[in-house]
Amino acid sequence: MAKLHEIIQWCDQTLKSHEFKDYAPNGLQIEGKPEIGRILCAVTASQDAIEAAIAQGADLLLVHHGYFWKGEPYPITGMRGKRIKSLIQHDISLVGYHLPLDSHPTLGNNAAIADILALENIEALDPAERNPIGNIGYLKTAMSAEDFKQYVSERLNFSAIHLPAEKTSIQKVAYCTGGAQDFIGKAAAQNCDAYISGEVSERTFYEAKELNVHYYACGHHATERYGIQRLAKAISEQFDIEYSYFELNNPI
Repeated sequence: MAKLHEIIQWCDQTLKSHEFKDYAPNGLQIEGKPEIGRILCAVTASQDAIEAAIAQGADLLLVHHGYFWKGEPYPITGMRGKRIKSLIQHDISLVGYHLPLDSHPTLGNNAAIADILALENIEALDPAERNPIGNIGYLKTAMSAEDFKQYVSERLNFSAIHLPAEKTSIQKVAYCTGGAQDFIGKAAAQNCDAYISGEVSERTFYEAKELNVHYYACGHHATERYGIQRLAKAISEQFDIEYSYFELNNPI
């Protein structure tokens, strides 16, 4: 067993969560029992993930997408009310880390993408950021746009959507997981051959063509299922407690 407040303190320090201006609170969002013996991690704190935490006897649900996002209504009712009620009734803590988990150089979602795609010589997508939430890496050997589509689809287990550009080969690759399609302009400014994110917008088709950067939409969920597992594993090793991962294959 480990103390909840010690886990939160360690996570906050490790991820430097205080250094981020985020869209939702990072860290402890709903407080449950003070002693933690088992963690369930998931990308999103959905009702399915909560039911899995209850079924597995988890004391803490660790997620990338938690609650209390900016712009959400204040009343705890409806779908969100049911979720929060389920957590409180079973004394399960909800802990979420968003941008700090995207950014972390070894535990983060972007770090995982670089490892999975075997990208080398990693640098910041935006050099002005203190803690970059997007990165650039290089393929050891250049690929055609179609070969790269097949490569990322296989490695990330997601059928990538490719929005083409004129460049005939890809080696310098920018990437930022989740819903960061609008960073394609930063990729163009850094003269990248391709840019990877999770989601895609109608406007992205034209931006890829006109900015001459191949865009690959590889799934919001699919690109962000790695960081939370890395964080849960690190907590497990630090505090000698059990963890498991809940996968609900979201096609978006």
